[in-house]
Amino acid sequence: MKARRLLITGAAGFTGAHAVRYFHAAGAEVTAVVRRPAAAGFWPEGVKQQVCDLSDRRAVAAMVAEAGPDEVLHLAGRNSVPESWRDPLLYMETNVMATLYLLEALRARPAGRILVAGSRLKYRPGTAAGPPHPYSLSKTLEELVSLAWGTLFKQPVLLAEPCNLIGPGPSTGFCTLLAQHTVRSEAAAASGAEAPPAFRLSSRHALRDFLDVRDAVRAYDYILLSGTEGTVYRIDSGTQRTLGDISAKLLVHAKAPVPMDWGPDAPGQAPEPSGAAQPDAADEAVENAAALGWKPEISLERSLQEIVDYCRSGREGRLS
Repeated sequence: MKARRLLITGAAGFTGAHAVRYFHAAGAEVTAVVRRPAAAGFWPEGVKQQVCDLSDRRAVAAMVAEAGPDEVLHLAGRNSVPESWRDPLLYMETNVMATLYLLEALRARPAGRILVAGSRLKYRPGTAAGPPHPYSLSKTLEELVSLAWGTLFKQPVLLAEPCNLIGPGPSTGFCTLLAQHTVRSEAAAASGAEAPPAFRLSSRHALRDFLDVRDAVRAYDYILLSGTEGTVYRIDSGTQRTLGDISAKLLVHAKAPVPMDWGPDAPGQAPEPSGAAQPDAADEAVENAAALGWKPEISLERSLQEIVDYCRSGREGRLS
């Protein structure tokens, strides 16, 4: 049986690095697209690295022509709300125009299915509130143009909207930041140094849905194989937890006192950080990946333990 030829953008990122390893282990011929070359030994043997600036239309066309993929998993993009305020045009270029350049390159050289990773922080155009920040706007436009290109030009485009992804590996997410703080606190206690400043929760009562990144990558596979073209798929655990609860579960693994500022005692005393509120999970226009037979396999407790272990390992940006 012929191996799948899969092109993965954003391959050096948190989700991308896990995706490369998952699909490579499953027997796919993986082309890992990165903006800058990864260090020697970063990729499993057999993975082809392709350096490409996705904001360069000609470079994207040449990259796609050379890779000749059967399928595409588009994970590249920027996802910092504060950065999007500082440089909104960069977010339009990276999250919207780069996606269009990729879709156009694939239209010129037809391939199989194209799965674009969207965001739960999109907004519904036409609502009175409008987008909460430029990042939300960029991901909303990315989803709209991806689905439109699929409709207008008969491209097999699918969308995925994952919740908050966690797990071992280089991440700037909440759980990894708290684990790094935990490791610094342990090191300070062991050396007799002053403890680091307290890690502050802006709202311990804020609800989030957390899912292990490896389960999300499996969901991407289900969508590529069995999803309906032109459909947006929600990927989540189905369970909302407070930031205070998640923090407490992670701190169980601490080997020393961890300075914490738990924020207000009562719900509603502190505003949500800009853009942090989660969209309605019951959006009728979005399917759940569970409808394809996918379900999470990695427990929250295992994810948190492995995040702490990873931060203690000192691997600094590498999965293995």
